[in-house]
Amino acid sequence: MKKTLNINIGNTIIHIEEDAYELLTVYLNEVKFHFSKNADNFEIVTDIENRIAEMFSEILAAQQKQAISIEDVQSIIEQMGSVKDFETSEEAEEDQYTGPSFNPIKKLYRDTDKANIAGVCVGLAHYMDVSVSWVRLAFLVSAGFGGAGILAYLILWIMIPKAGTKTEKMFMRGEEANLRGFANSYLHPFVDESRGFIARSFDALGRFIHGTGKIIFKILAVFIIAVGSFTLISLFITLIAILGVWDASLYHQFPFNIINEEYFTTLAFAAFVTCAVPLLALVLFTVRVAFSSRPVNKTFSFVLLIIWLFGMGSSIFYAVKISSDFKESAEFSQTVELKPYQAYTLNIDRTRFFTSADSLRYQIDPNRYKGRKILTDRDWNNNEQPRNIRLTMVKSEDNSVSMTQNYSSRGRTFEDALKNAQNTHYDFAQKGAVLNFSSALQILQNVNWRDQELEMILKVPVGTSLTINKDLNRSLNGYNYWCDHDDNSDYTEWIMTDTGLKCKYPHEEKEEE
Repeated sequence: MKKTLNINIGNTIIHIEEDAYELLTVYLNEVKFHFSKNADNFEIVTDIENRIAEMFSEILAAQQKQAISIEDVQSIIEQMGSVKDFETSEEAEEDQYTGPSFNPIKKLYRDTDKANIAGVCVGLAHYMDVSVSWVRLAFLVSAGFGGAGILAYLILWIMIPKAGTKTEKMFMRGEEANLRGFANSYLHPFVDESRGFIARSFDALGRFIHGTGKIIFKILAVFIIAVGSFTLISLFITLIAILGVWDASLYHQFPFNIINEEYFTTLAFAAFVTCAVPLLALVLFTVRVAFSSRPVNKTFSFVLLIIWLFGMGSSIFYAVKISSDFKESAEFSQTVELKPYQAYTLNIDRTRFFTSADSLRYQIDPNRYKGRKILTDRDWNNNEQPRNIRLTMVKSEDNSVSMTQNYSSRGRTFEDALKNAQNTHYDFAQKGAVLNFSSALQILQNVNWRDQELEMILKVPVGTSLTINKDLNRSLNGYNYWCDHDDNSDYTEWIMTDTGLKCKYPHEEKEEE
């Protein structure tokens, strides 16, 4: 068993075998001695040590071992070149260099030394060995195609790393990362050649972020964490409330009555996962970036991704199944002849329609409620479905009075759509000169909302007076006109003319915006 040592090279702690350390020490001493007469000797040696440290780290990670061996040091010396080879190359012509062969494989980095914004164009120019002007022109032209160039630039800005170290800059430009290359880099230094105002502005912003901006960033991070955590808790409470607290009537409230009851639980969980996982990831990422240097656990991140994909996939699956129930449409119509009167009063009837299932649910005994009416609050059914009743009043061509009701709905097939339209109920009744309208179109039990609508057309002869309850306008959403004859009255006065329904007092008619 060989003895091992811990050394600090390039500000990196490396575990190395003793004989490998001795060989490395001799090599570095030769390097330091060779460059001792160079004005930039300290910077050159530091860059070389940093590169060796990077290569050591790559070897340990690739081979998954604990310590650097003497074979590893010999391999690195061969790649970097020995001092003897370097001295020979200084005496010979560049094309007669006898040092280690160099394979000029470039790596893609952002060149912020010559950047106008973020160095993307300069980095691509280095990588493709073309003029940076052509790359910038290509981005400028493509920006005219719906902003594609701008979007591409932003994506590349995020994806392409910045060339920060001397080694990365040398790889970016396809230069040798060995003794000769590091020495030449100081003969031809990386200078700020074409940095513009925007680039300098970004540099200033970066310095601000690293200084005072850190405080602002942490405040913003706390805000993001607080809002994200509160939203997560709210989502969780909402899920529990929907699945475990609210009663079955929830399924008959809009927009929940769009969802088939058999899908409801699965879709609720899928929607929760789809929304909650990105929020959780945002909170954890913000905590790591702002308050911790520990990297995110890859296994945990992968599990979160799988859960989110499952939730998203399930949500899309059920959304497609539900949307297919809106594929076809159907409509049927019925017309009722009304008794003619010279004047009519249109009222809202707050009597609630009950099915047999409702009677059992509410334990309604016909004997107990004989001669009585069960009334509801004025807006009892506002949340069951969107406003889906339209009332139009037109003149009768034959002086008769009639009410036409057109019921429509949607479904997976025409038959399903027609059945959905038939499974609706609306109360309308005439009592003498009074026309009573229900406050809402009611969807029968165990029927989902499939865009059920009712269009009513009331035909009356010219000269017929209509006294309309103001609640009818709000509940049925049928008029864009407001006729206030008396602000204290619950009714408005209208009259049918040859050109349609008009206010009975024309000077008080005004159209609502």
